Amino acid sequence: MADVPDRGDSAHRSRPMDVLASAPCARSSGFDLSESGCVVCIRTVAHLLSVGGNILGLTVLYSTNYHPRTDDAEIVANFIGIAPQVEGPITRLNVRDNQLVKQGELLFEIDDRPYQYALERALSDQAALEGQIEDERRTIAALVSGVSVAQANIQGSQTDINRYAAAVDQARADVANAEQGVNRAQAEWTYASNNLHRLEPLLTKQFVTVDQVDRVRTSEIAQAEALKQAQSQLRLSQAGLESTLAQYEHAKAILVQSKAQHEQSEHAVTTLEPLINQRGARASAVKSARYNLDNSRVYAPFDARVTNLTISEGAYAHVGQQMFTLIDARTWWAIGNFREGTLQHIAPRMPADVYVLSKPNVRFSGVVDSIGFGVTPSADDFGTLAPGLPDVQRTLNWVHLASRYPVRVRVKDPAPDLFRVSESAVVVIRGH
Repeated sequence: MADVPDRGDSAHRSRPMDVLASAPCARSSGFDLSESGCVVCIRTVAHLLSVGGNILGLTVLYSTNYHPRTDDAEIVANFIGIAPQVEGPITRLNVRDNQLVKQGELLFEIDDRPYQYALERALSDQAALEGQIEDERRTIAALVSGVSVAQANIQGSQTDINRYAAAVDQARADVANAEQGVNRAQAEWTYASNNLHRLEPLLTKQFVTVDQVDRVRTSEIAQAEALKQAQSQLRLSQAGLESTLAQYEHAKAILVQSKAQHEQSEHAVTTLEPLINQRGARASAVKSARYNLDNSRVYAPFDARVTNLTISEGAYAHVGQQMFTLIDARTWWAIGNFREGTLQHIAPRMPADVYVLSKPNVRFSGVVDSIGFGVTPSADDFGTLAPGLPDVQRTLNWVHLASRYPVRVRVKDPAPDLFRVSESAVVVIRGH
């Protein structure tokens, strides 16, 4: 059993309070503090340290809640794959890998000779179609003129028919007059002949004179000649009637023929619609050929950074096959994953600071564009969503980790040489 020290040994032993009080108090120039004074000093310092720690903790808590910060962030930008819309060998490659290009700058050229030939052929076909349309227009004009001539022939034939119809009526009237003249001459000749035959027997008996008989005979001869003349006039009138009737029938036949020619001329007239309807196809062929020719030269659609360039001049470009990638250098974002508890202090259009780890001492100003509304559920915690019954895990995690949601922060003035896709970053939300 150890010996218990007596009270006399206590004067030679250093107590903790004496050690704590002696060092600072002894070094104080001009002061000779007692043991109770050192205790008060130590307690004051401890109190100040405690208050300072509490203030620092509250400050950190306030800054964490109202100015959320995360180093789980990456730099992102939009990017597209450059693929040609025509195919052919690359004759000129105007960019190199990781080069910064401006909008409208030539990227590469494809051999354009086949597309130039196709455009010339399409233009030639279009010009040939226009020539066909012009020739057909002149042909149609001639056919329409033929229709007009046929219509005039119909009108002339109708006029001839009307004229010959009147001539027929006149000829029939002449025949009727000639028949009446024949009848009258026949009656007069019959009377003269009967009178002669009646007087001749009386001459032998001297009941009449020779002169009377001669006058009657002369009258009979004259009436006979008049009858012959009337008969000749009748035959002439009948012949004129037949001739007029023949001309009338001929005029009718000509009218029928003119109408047939007019109808044939109308049917022979073509239209320009079949040729005019081809204009759209020829114009479309020209536009398509010019479109392909223009697409043999590929230009930058926006300010971008060329990346993943692994081809050279002479490579064969295929339609839709990606040649390299363009990163849109106009807008950069930092996407930071923030805990769900801090999202209530983040809102769109809030100012933010962005730091990239390639140069962490440079602060870039940004603004919150949007806050994510969904992430993939954890299969270990939530289970999986699949057809059928829900898959619910039987385990229970006692430590619950807060979910993180992406917050997209748009960088206002990004440095072209510092920002890279998937670069690590730190995002601090500055609040309103």
